[in-house]
Amino acid sequence: MTEDTRPRRRFLQQAMALVPATTLVGGAAITQTACSSGTERVAGPAQAYTPTYFTQEEWTFISAAVDHLIPSDDYGPGAIDAGVPEFIDRQMETPYGHGKLWYMQGPFHPDSVPELGYQLNLTPRDAYRHGIAACDAWCKKTHGHSYAELDRTLQEQVLKDLQAGKIELDTVPSAVFFSFLLSNTKEGFLSDPMYGGNKNMVGWKMVGFPGARGDFLDWTDQPNVKYPYGPVSISGKRG
Repeated sequence: MTEDTRPRRRFLQQAMALVPATTLVGGAAITQTACSSGTERVAGPAQAYTPTYFTQEEWTFISAAVDHLIPSDDYGPGAIDAGVPEFIDRQMETPYGHGKLWYMQGPFHPDSVPELGYQLNLTPRDAYRHGIAACDAWCKKTHGHSYAELDRTLQEQVLKDLQAGKIELDTVPSAVFFSFLLSNTKEGFLSDPMYGGNKNMVGWKMVGFPGARGDFLDWTDQPNVKYPYGPVSISGKRG
């Protein structure tokens, strides 16, 4: 994270501008096939969720961390209200979580330059498991409590130090661990609700994204006119 004080709405709009619209409404579909149980995965706004991959301690860590990355404020609901922890947990049981979308046969070069891309032998689910355990161990050694038990100001500083690589974790580079957490948080806030996050399409409403609407012909010849209708998910649910 940075010291930038711009509103999070602008931050999310800029994050969204870097992602093709087709990715937001359907890109996660490829990751939800090979490792799923086949059960319906559409989540309702009030549905209680029990994590299937993360332990309770890991779930508590994830919830505390994403609450800082996209907090609730005057601009709208945050990551917790949007179901981002549920989204991340579900992703751990997909081909993405198992690293099946990547070449994972080695050789691995963890100290290579960033231009060469991801070079670790850890799948996303392993990076989370090792990263959370190592971060909690560091917090207990340094501050006497696990991450989720720290006060919010200290939690915020820990995340900043993780991003900057100032905290040395013994199993996964702290900046890599943080990058997974930040990327998946943004994805969970802006993805189609059928994947567990963006409940009630709060992320789409915040940035003005219309979702999976199939017909915009009435608006193609009206430049700079604000689109008046709310978003629609792949499932057909309207926000």
